[in-house]
Amino acid sequence: MLFTELTRRKDQQAGSLSGGEQQMLAIARGLMSMPKMILVDEMSLGLMPSLVEKVMEAVRDIRRAGVTVLLVEQMVQEALEIADRGYVLQSGQIALSGSAADLLANPEVRRAYLGL
Repeated sequence: MLFTELTRRKDQQAGSLSGGEQQMLAIARGLMSMPKMILVDEMSLGLMPSLVEKVMEAVRDIRRAGVTVLLVEQMVQEALEIADRGYVLQSGQIALSGSAADLLANPEVRRAYLGL
């Protein structure tokens, strides 16, 4: 079961959940309709690192279940580690694209977006 920690909060209003719990709830609600694809926008924004890991792992599980995930994310390395493909946008245009492995190995991406 995905996001088992939400079961203890089942009687709590969504607005009173933590940011991470709200993000988990939003993803879970989106999955209730058995979609073929979901869009997740900046899921790590405002989350503490331990919750970012948990939500990223949930995205891996969702992908394993056969759901396509379109992820817009500021944490480039973490996003590319769970992605098949990646796109780098600059001024609203696709500046780079490729397999996640190729982008992680690209010196320009490593310097500009990963700080390596």
